[in-house]
Amino acid sequence: MKLKDLLSGIGIVEVKGDLESDVSGIESDSRKCLQGYLFIAIKGVQVDGHNYIKSAIELGAKTVVYSDPIDTAVQGITFVKVADSLDAAGKVASHWFGNPSDKLILVGVTGTNGKTTTATLLYHMFRKLGHKTGLLSTVANYVNDEEFHATHTTPDPISLNEMLSKMVAAGCEYAFMEVSSHAIHQKRISGLSFDGGIFSNLTQDHLDYHLTMENYLKAKKAFFDNLPASAFALTNIDDKNGLVMLQNTKASKHTYSVRSLADFKGRIVEKHFDGTSITINDKELEVQFVGVFNVYNLLAVYGATVLLGQDPEQALVVLSQLKPVSGRFETIRAPKGFTAIVDYAHTPDALTNVLTAIHGVLEGKGRVISVVGCGGNRDKTKRPIMAREAVRLSDQVILTSDNPRFEEPEMIIHDMEDGLTSDQLKNTLSIVDREQAIKTACALAQNGDVILIAGKGHEDYQDVKGVKRHFDDREVVRSIVSK
Repeated sequence: MKLKDLLSGIGIVEVKGDLESDVSGIESDSRKCLQGYLFIAIKGVQVDGHNYIKSAIELGAKTVVYSDPIDTAVQGITFVKVADSLDAAGKVASHWFGNPSDKLILVGVTGTNGKTTTATLLYHMFRKLGHKTGLLSTVANYVNDEEFHATHTTPDPISLNEMLSKMVAAGCEYAFMEVSSHAIHQKRISGLSFDGGIFSNLTQDHLDYHLTMENYLKAKKAFFDNLPASAFALTNIDDKNGLVMLQNTKASKHTYSVRSLADFKGRIVEKHFDGTSITINDKELEVQFVGVFNVYNLLAVYGATVLLGQDPEQALVVLSQLKPVSGRFETIRAPKGFTAIVDYAHTPDALTNVLTAIHGVLEGKGRVISVVGCGGNRDKTKRPIMAREAVRLSDQVILTSDNPRFEEPEMIIHDMEDGLTSDQLKNTLSIVDREQAIKTACALAQNGDVILIAGKGHEDYQDVKGVKRHFDDREVVRSIVSK
């Protein structure tokens, strides 16, 4: 591909070299550069690509796109200075792969909780409606029925556009993707053409990265601010920040709610552990989901489906057929008579939502035992809050290890314990080994009780000191209850 074609609309400040040269590939990781490549120097959170320009050139890169001051005196190399190499990376990647988002109906889902469920259910909805569809999510990426491993909630721009191009090549009409606050702030979605955006909610998370809730809010809002007039913006108006997302968007504005008048209004009729009776815009249906938080997810799915031109009645039929996403309120029944629920809840709000949903079904007829941990090298401020919420809404709490990463799990648990009073600590167990913590919860549970195992959900590993060893909460529970 000609260099000048790749650089269209990326905000060039200065060029030193030949724009008519051919480019054989693009990379933002210097170690992956080959002969004739274009290397994009990106200043990341941990690594600055500008420091690896020499390495990229040594491996064969012939073009360097950069934004920070560098030495450009290298013969035979074209240097392109841009205003923002983060922004340029997305646009270059999009051009390289033939602008795949222009050839898809692309919808992004953002918010603290509910992104994976909403995006995944939209994928399944449109597959069931007979459409070729792609998915980019935390759990897995799909091109129609072909699964691809997911490494990030929202991939880097090159991987992202490559996956979208696979969808185009496979004939996909629609694509649904999670859009994380990190991805928005780091401009990983730059150059993409969205046809719709969905906002779920905003609660405390990622303050290790954004530092303040205001910054976190601004990152989410930026996604909607940049939607075109041809797109739709669908927001949860029961969240205090729901309408904030619509303030400056050019997209058509639409709402969903359980508590207020909205374009898509839901109501819970009856709850049980196998599902919920609900109404959507006064049409009653049974869904295979539990908890008001899931009703919000289903309203977002239904609303987006209708806004994308699908038949409302058919959408309701398919909605009643959809099943929960792996590791999201996944229920395991024990012969002993108790119920274990594995859920990805790893924020205070998500934990509160899941425990509230459990109480809504139990109605005081059984105890709630919670197994809860917090991830290492992430937002520390939520740890004491998570512990407080777990104790407030459980009869018994076991604090344990999650993904400690490069922190000591004992110290993470200590941070959680700091949120509890001395009386609360007396009724709280701390068991570092996660498998032992789950075994203890199962041993304590009696007929009619519910065990919540929170934090990891679909994950089948534990991240310890940079090594991911196999560990699956669901496997552990099933092994215990089978004995």
